[in-house]
Amino acid sequence: MPIDFQHSLSARTQNAPSENSSRNRRTPEQSRIDTLDRLEAIELTSREGQAQVIHLLGVALRGLPRMHKDGVFGHTLRAVKIGPHWLERLEGDSLRYASIAALGLSYADEAIQQQILNGSTACELAHACAARAETSSDTGAVALAAWAAAEAGWFHATALFRKLHLLLASDAPIATVHCAWTLTAALAAEQFGPTQDVVSLATNRLMSGLSPTGLFPHMLPASASGRLRAHIGCFADQVYTIQALSRLHVARGNAPALSAAEACAERICALQGPTGQWWWHYDTRDGNVVEGYPVYSVHQHAMAPMALLDLSEAGGSDHSQAIVKGLRWLDEHPEVAATLVVPEKGVIWRKVARREPRKAVRAISAITTALAPGLHLPALDALFPPNQVDFECRPYELGWLLYAWLSGGVVTRLAPGSVKDMPAPFEEI
Repeated sequence: MPIDFQHSLSARTQNAPSENSSRNRRTPEQSRIDTLDRLEAIELTSREGQAQVIHLLGVALRGLPRMHKDGVFGHTLRAVKIGPHWLERLEGDSLRYASIAALGLSYADEAIQQQILNGSTACELAHACAARAETSSDTGAVALAAWAAAEAGWFHATALFRKLHLLLASDAPIATVHCAWTLTAALAAEQFGPTQDVVSLATNRLMSGLSPTGLFPHMLPASASGRLRAHIGCFADQVYTIQALSRLHVARGNAPALSAAEACAERICALQGPTGQWWWHYDTRDGNVVEGYPVYSVHQHAMAPMALLDLSEAGGSDHSQAIVKGLRWLDEHPEVAATLVVPEKGVIWRKVARREPRKAVRAISAITTALAPGLHLPALDALFPPNQVDFECRPYELGWLLYAWLSGGVVTRLAPGSVKDMPAPFEEI
């Protein structure tokens, strides 16, 4: 079923709420991010950027059905050569990716959900994910399922929050990303059941990781990564933390959380590559890049926009220029000639990486910067050029794409006393 995003956009913006005049850090035009329409907000920065996002949303809705089978989402849609032809093969099964797909699809019209999910809905998918997560030992999967349960399924996943509480209350290390997802899930679920203890524990853990440079480490505590990697935080560690702390500020009026999110966002935007690349590994000590590659497409079209738009919606700074610059890289990447966005296949190829033995440059750069901040071997770029495309696409990439751009208003609805009703879905006209 073809989906006309231009018409859908017009229908949604006609009934958008008025600007919130209390957002005095931004102009009234920028405050349109407080409405339900992030697509309209990005138009204020770049009409071309808005058109690109609408195009990408169409790619996502064409690609997700290819990644869904028998009620579950696969792990990877991979390009493989069969005889003289290149075809895509669905591999594996991912509970994490199914939860993310449920979150993204929950903002689409129910008819679209049913088309993609073979008659089911995002709400039903969220319930199924929560049930599966009860027996999962993957903290990330449990946190995402609890988040999807609240935001897409509209219920409190009590058993999942019990598991998350036990982990946070222990002395066990936790990945920064998992802690951020847990905080976001707990904030989303507060309207359905008690999560105050989880919010408090997750907040304390996350804020303990804030470095003087504004960046966050990969593990909490950072020492859990080992002596040679304790100083490193990846891009995901930054963006999911920005998102969680932005939402915490709105829900609790937590000014330190907003300040931390602002500092982190400012740093990653300052480090953004010359053609919009969101780099991969950072040094939390001096606030510089440890290793830039791979550059992941999902960072460009979904994860960076999702976090930075949440920050803006929470009353933070506007980083729309960086968002548009990052989007542009998908079409104007200088590293490779290959096309990354393939609409007819419903895929956005996963990343541009170095031609190297597995993770060699990242490992070398981790060691050299552990010895001395900023110490890099100059020959690495020449020996291992970033000229390889990873020809695969994963469901979470497309799920986050939908969520990033269609979930406008989700942050402001966390404010005490706000209306908790779901926004009108993104629908076909």
